[in-house]
Amino acid sequence: MELILPAKSNKACPVKLDTRILVVIGTNGVGKSSFGRDLLERYSGQAEKISGIHALFINSGDEPLHQDPDGFMRLRSLFETRLSMPFVSEYEKLILRLRQEEFEAAVEFKEACKTDKERVTPVTKLDTIQTIWEKMFPHNRLIRKSGFIEIVSAGRDSDAYTAENMSDSERLVFYLIGAVLCACPNALLVIEEPETLLHDSIKNQLWDEIEAIRPDCTFVYLTHDIDFAASRSDSERIWIRSYDADHSVWDYELIESDESFPEELYMEILGSRKPILFIEGTDTNSIDSKLYPLIFPDYLVKPVGGCQKVIETVKAFTQLKDFHTLDSMGIVDRDRRTQGEIDYLRERHIYVPDVAEVENLLMLEEVIKTVAKRLMKDPEEVFEQVKENVIHLFQKDLEQQTLLHAKHIVRKRLETAINRKISTIEQLNKHVENIRETIHVEDIYKSIKSEFTHYAETGDYKSVLRVYNQKGMLPQSRLCAICGISNKESYLSLVLSILKENKEDAEVIRNAIKRSLET
Repeated sequence: MELILPAKSNKACPVKLDTRILVVIGTNGVGKSSFGRDLLERYSGQAEKISGIHALFINSGDEPLHQDPDGFMRLRSLFETRLSMPFVSEYEKLILRLRQEEFEAAVEFKEACKTDKERVTPVTKLDTIQTIWEKMFPHNRLIRKSGFIEIVSAGRDSDAYTAENMSDSERLVFYLIGAVLCACPNALLVIEEPETLLHDSIKNQLWDEIEAIRPDCTFVYLTHDIDFAASRSDSERIWIRSYDADHSVWDYELIESDESFPEELYMEILGSRKPILFIEGTDTNSIDSKLYPLIFPDYLVKPVGGCQKVIETVKAFTQLKDFHTLDSMGIVDRDRRTQGEIDYLRERHIYVPDVAEVENLLMLEEVIKTVAKRLMKDPEEVFEQVKENVIHLFQKDLEQQTLLHAKHIVRKRLETAINRKISTIEQLNKHVENIRETIHVEDIYKSIKSEFTHYAETGDYKSVLRVYNQKGMLPQSRLCAICGISNKESYLSLVLSILKENKEDAEVIRNAIKRSLET
């Protein structure tokens, strides 16, 4: 459908889009609802608003469901007692309408069977709703009985319950499917907050199913949910920045896809007014994702995957700065990088902690002493015990750690030594023989081992944290036991709670970690 969009600031000509799905995304208060109302008025008679959250609550019964006065009057006559109540929710109206259709289909089928014994059973809107609804709630079943609908759950010990007593999520899914099914042909459906009350595990699948049952309709979603916006394939997406109510114009941009920049991430960033910090990982429960937002509260922290993805994303985002005007930086794990590699990344606003693992940030001297003080322990005594234990662990693993670092350096030197211009196998063979003569593995290994031995013998705790890749260091150092904490998770929770307090202790921890990053 070709849509004429609401007035755009600084643009005299109307903005037109030919699309079946339009996603309007923006933060709260920027004018998404007003944008939707403009479309509803512009396409009056063809456009319908669907707001699941409003449908669950009582509103005026004066306006019939989906502008269907004749159908609603029939319902009023059939269910006069029920509708004598002054207010009826859209959800209740939908239930009544579906019962009416089911009743009429049953009667028509019964009469037709008198003359045609092979008559095919009709598929009603309630049949379609039931199919999709049970996909969303696979442990529940909708049971239709004379005059009412029951839900039976395979996972419940309680008795069956009626549709009116569904949970909010169950009712919402039921309503959204039914409301779209009942929309007029070729309708423009303006759907407000399509993600509200829906669990992440079903929201995208639900709307995929709903879009499939109404291929004739055009869907306009008003949302601030980035994941949902990104999930609408083959759609046009608009980012609303602001709304001038006095002149009824919007400041919005059409979001274009960029091959070097993840579209989901692109949209999230556009909706943020903070500078962006890209970090490794995809799990919001990781230490990185929990810690860095509290270390850099003025940044939007976004995990994007592996270290190479962080590097690529920061680069792409920097290239787009003229468009979004936001600053960005990245943090990647040390991963035995050389100082040259670290300096190269720093020039590109990608920072590397001065510790081997992100867990080692929790082992920084200032962090340990702050936690010890909070737990009424002697900070100096606690730190000295932990330091002694860490140095001892490092001495035990010295050989293995030396080999890990040597392998990294050799691999990097091999990568840089390969001549990309070689064109024959003879040249390649000779080139590899020359590389073997220029990369002295024994010398590399001995140099690293000498350096690590010096750290262990002199008790250079800071340097040990920088080179020691050992995820079990925190529990094996007995830090938790010394502080009287049950486990590593409890220790992390305490550090995070101190940071959330945002008091003097928080600044000590925050500054120590920032110094480690040298940002």
